[in-house]
Amino acid sequence: EICSFSGLKVYPGHGTRYVPCVSVQSTRPIFPFLSRKTESLFHQRLNPRKVRWTALYRRLHKKGSVEEVTKKKTRKVQKVQRAIVGASLEVIRAKRNQKPEARAAARDAALREIKERNKKKAAEKKAAAPKAAAAAAPKQQAPKQVVKKSKPTATSR
Repeated sequence: EICSFSGLKVYPGHGTRYVPCVSVQSTRPIFPFLSRKTESLFHQRLNPRKVRWTALYRRLHKKGSVEEVTKKKTRKVQKVQRAIVGASLEVIRAKRNQKPEARAAARDAALREIKERNKKKAAEKKAAAPKAAAAAAPKQQAPKQVVKKSKPTATSR
């Protein structure tokens, strides 16, 4: 049996029973209590949900339900390959499957080409620099005015 107030188990030969009224109505429930304390609190009309040691309170406030909680299943992350802007999935797979030597050779060739392009640009700048200097030479700037400071005169005080 279970105590009507505390919700704890009442073992055989323990506790008391309260019968509200022994009159014509025999359909009223019989309240089993674990101890005199629970019976007294029941008659004081205290709410077992607000008494901290009762099973109802503990269930309501999720106390001591550690064994009931099961670990949630974690989903395994699935790898998905997608195409990137400027490269289709086939191109990406082909590059990944290349041998490291071939990849290094392609990288070196690309670097060599970039360096050659930069050299050409530098050479064009050098060729254009003397022409720009010759065109700028005939223009002369107006001389800046120089302000001469006069010597202070001696004043008597």
